[in-house]
Amino acid sequence: MLSAAAAKSRVILLVSGEPFRFAVAGGVTALVYFGGTLLLSGPVGLPIQVSILLAYATSLAVHFTMQRVLVFRDHDAFELAVHQQAGRYLTLAAIQYAFTATATAVLPSALGLSDQVVYVLSAGTAACVTFLVLRRHVFHPEER
Repeated sequence: MLSAAAAKSRVILLVSGEPFRFAVAGGVTALVYFGGTLLLSGPVGLPIQVSILLAYATSLAVHFTMQRVLVFRDHDAFELAVHQQAGRYLTLAAIQYAFTATATAVLPSALGLSDQVVYVLSAGTAACVTFLVLRRHVFHPEER
């Protein structure tokens, strides 16, 4: 049985840890993406395709910044310069998009599942893998 102090420190570690901060950054990014798309295509009056593109680009910038500043906060220990991190980040974003798009195009009929179910499963899988890749290959500390 955990003592009250041990239980409290576990909760603090969980809430302050990288996975929790990654989830918060993802939530903020989703709000920027969906909110931006709806704002630009609704009240602003831009075509939906243009709105999606602008909101997606904005949400990528927000997500990258939050990963660098909030999730993986140890800037002084980063092995890569910001432009190297950005290049790897954009490559990862393209791979994640291609994976999700391909999965939702191929798997629903192959597995007998709806597009939405496959989308949620593939996007969730991609998000977990993305966290690990960001941690090990983009925002990683210098080897010492």
